[in-house]
Order: sequence, then structure tokens, then C-alpha cells
Amino acid sequence: MSKTADDKPGKQLLHLVFGGELAKLDHFEFKDLSKLDMVGMYPNYAEAQKAWKAAAQRTVDNAEMRYFIVHLHRLLDPESGQQH
Repeated sequence: MSKTADDKPGKQLLHLVFGGELAKLDHFEFKDLSKLDMVGMYPNYAEAQKAWKAAAQRTVDNAEMRYFIVHLHRLLDPESGQQH
């Protein structure tokens, strides 16, 4: 696994991992927002990626289920220069 700018030690960079069943496989629209799986909040990309991978593997038999990592630190502080 390669390191990204989000893996800088000592700085908390919040990441959200969540997933749900997609209405269509070629769009990012969920079938039922009330059934989203909020996996959790993580202090860096490496931890979020571990959680994302575990969640995706648990649902591997459901082709419509997708999990995502949201870089919340970029949304909270867009002027910080953390964007890629």
C-alpha cells in the first residue's frame, strides 16, 4: 500500500467510511438512504482504507453494495492545501 499526503504522522485528518446499495451500478445513487452503513470515522487515510476494505469484503456477494472513503478534512478546511 502506497502512502499518500493524508498519511502524514501527527496530524489528524478525518475520513468517513460508509456504504450502501446502489440503485444502478453505473451511478452513485443509493436505493435507500435509511439503510446506509456508516462504518465509522478515522483519523487518517490508512485506517479508513483498512475499514473500507473490511466492509467491502463482508459484502462481496452483493454486487450492488459499494463502500466509500470521504476525505472530511478537505471539506472542513478546503484552504489548508491538503487537496490533491
